[in-house]
Amino acid sequence: MSDHPPEGLPAYRILTGPDDASFCRRVSAALEQGYLLYGSPTATFNGESVIVAQAIIWPSKRSSIA
Repeated sequence: MSDHPPEGLPAYRILTGPDDASFCRRVSAALEQGYLLYGSPTATFNGESVIVAQAIIWPSKRSSIA
C-alpha cells in the first residue's frame, strides 16, 4: 500500500450526507481504497432527515494523529 492516498485525495477526510445507502456506499468505497475509519460516526437531525458523518484516515497517517 502506498504512503499516500490515491488520486491526490487528502490523508484525512470527513464524509457526510443523509443516512442512506448512498452514504454507506461512499464509506465502503473509501475503505476499499485503503482508508481506515477514524473515531465513531456521528449523526444529527436537520428537521427533515438524519445526517451522518464519518472521519477516515490514510493508514500511514494514523500514528501522527492518534
